[in-house]
Amino acid sequence: MAANKTQRDDNLLEDIQSRLETLNKSERKVAEAILRDPTAATRYSIAALARAADVSEPTVNRFCRGFSATGFPDFKIRLAQSIATGTPYIGQNIEPDDTVDEFSDKIMLSTIANLEKARQALDPTALALAIDHLIQAKQISFFGMGGSAPVAMDAQHKFFRFNIPVMFYDDVLMQRMVAAGSATGDVIVLISYTGRTLETVDIAKTARASGATVIGITTPDSPLAEVCTVVVGVTAPEDTEVYMPMTSRIIHMTVVDILATGVTLKRGTDFLGHLKKIKESLRPTRIPK
Repeated sequence: MAANKTQRDDNLLEDIQSRLETLNKSERKVAEAILRDPTAATRYSIAALARAADVSEPTVNRFCRGFSATGFPDFKIRLAQSIATGTPYIGQNIEPDDTVDEFSDKIMLSTIANLEKARQALDPTALALAIDHLIQAKQISFFGMGGSAPVAMDAQHKFFRFNIPVMFYDDVLMQRMVAAGSATGDVIVLISYTGRTLETVDIAKTARASGATVIGITTPDSPLAEVCTVVVGVTAPEDTEVYMPMTSRIIHMTVVDILATGVTLKRGTDFLGHLKKIKESLRPTRIPK
C-alpha cells in the first residue's frame, strides 16, 4: 500500500488528468484550473484556487480529499512533488525559455517537495542511534568530497560548540590517514549523496577496521550504506551524471541540523549556558540596528 501511495504522489498530475472525465462538474473545474498552470496552483491559497476555478472553498477541499490528501496544504505539497521532475544540466522541470521568475520558482518548489520526501523517508531510530554515538564520541571527523564537502564543513561549524574535538576533511588522502589512525571512541561521519564513490567506501571500511564508529549520511542501500555502522538514509531525486547536486546538499545540511539539535537536547539544560556564551561572543562584531 505504501508503494502505491508513493507512486500516486509522484504522478498526481497524471492522476488528475486521467480522472478528469469521472469528476463532477464543480470538481472538474478545480482540476482544469490546476492543469492550466500547476506551478501557479502550488502558490494559491485555497480561496485563490476557488476563485480561479469559480467554485466554493469546500469544493476545493472535497476535490483534494478525493485525491487522498488530508487537506489543501497537503495537496499542494504533493502537487509540488509531482512537478518536481528532473531536467538534465539545469534543475527541476526547467525550460530554456523560462524567465528568472519562472525558473527560480521551479527550483524553490522542487527543493520544498524533495525536502518533504526526505522528511517522510527519515528513520527516527537511525537518527537517535547516530545522536547517541555523536554525544559519546572522543572526537568527530566529518568527511565529504565534491558537492558534499561544503556540507562536511558546515557540520564542523555546528559541532565545534559541543566541547568535542571536531574536524572536517575534503581531501581524500587526509581522509584515508585519519580513518587509518582512528580508534574505538572516534566517530567518522561520511557524507555522500550517491554512496557509490570508491574512495569513500574504502575509507569507511578502513575506519571500521580501525575501530571507529562510521555514520553514513547517504542513499539507503548504496555500497557506502552497506559498510557503515549507522546509516541516516537520505533520498533526493537528482542525476549527478549531468549536473552538480543541488537539493541533496540542502537535505544533507538539514540532517546535520537535526543531529546537532539532538546532541544539544541530550546535553540538557545545563549545557545551554555554554552555547549562550558562544553566541554572545559575536555581539561585538555586529553593527547595532
